[in-house]
Amino acid sequence: MTVLKVLMAIMLSTVSTVASEISVEQRETMNAVTRHLVTRYVDPEVGKSAAEQLRAAFTAGRFDDAADGPQFALKLSEHLQALTGDGHLNIEYSATPITNADDHSAFTREQMERWYGAHRNYGVQRIDRLQSNVAYLDLRVFAPLEMGGDTLVAAMNVLADMDAMIIDLRNNGGGMGDAADLLASYLFDGGRHPLTGVYDRPTDTLTQRFTQPYVPGRRFGNTKPVYVLISGHTFSAAEALAYNLQALERAIIVGEVSGGGAHPFEYVPLTEHYVLWSVTARSVNPITNDNWQGVGVKPDIEVDADSALSAALRHLRARAP
Repeated sequence: MTVLKVLMAIMLSTVSTVASEISVEQRETMNAVTRHLVTRYVDPEVGKSAAEQLRAAFTAGRFDDAADGPQFALKLSEHLQALTGDGHLNIEYSATPITNADDHSAFTREQMERWYGAHRNYGVQRIDRLQSNVAYLDLRVFAPLEMGGDTLVAAMNVLADMDAMIIDLRNNGGGMGDAADLLASYLFDGGRHPLTGVYDRPTDTLTQRFTQPYVPGRRFGNTKPVYVLISGHTFSAAEALAYNLQALERAIIVGEVSGGGAHPFEYVPLTEHYVLWSVTARSVNPITNDNWQGVGVKPDIEVDADSALSAALRHLRARAP
């Protein structure tokens, strides 16, 4: 055999091995996802139906053109969301192998920094004092309190003594519910006001949440006007804040119907390179006995998102004595 033929044989063998390895991990990932849908997804009927359709699509070769990791993760995510209507269900690809599937803290830290870190100022995009002493807070994400709690507290303290507040969540895709609950706590004089809780399917338990009776620094309080701006991009924890304040009749919601993602999620490693945004719980508000999953938060004043700030200011001026 010539040298050229030997080299070609080695190359073909390598390509075949890589393709086989990719195919095996994709199959393992698909099997893990369908098991999760059947046994742990928050809605058992939806999970079972989605699992069956996902298996059929995989068997029919609908994923064969997604050879690399990121492409496969994207295509699987698109199928999951289309079959369940759940924008939180997602597959993420990690180029760095997840060496211990039971310990995904390194992956989680990487994602926390990516989505919520200092390069995003922990979600605080802008604080301002508008005309007529109106506080303006533009939040783009709700960072974990251990990362961005001090920044959120500082923002709320700067705005505490103004005469009205506008919280802009039009570009906020969500984040950590604890941070949204902390912000809500600044908008009351104290006590424990009921917020949306979480029902967990695997443990069959309901955990209720409340505003905090103590917050660092000064409160904005519960008597001054509050407006929350939302759009179709507002999602998850950002929707929770708007929904909770609306249910408690503490804020006027202005803008467009939000994205409709009420189910909380957590990261669950599936294989060496694939991680599932696992959805095993649903949100339950004790005032409405419902949530905003699939329907979004309905504004009190419905206008185009781009006009929401001016609409809120007009409404505020009209109610002034």
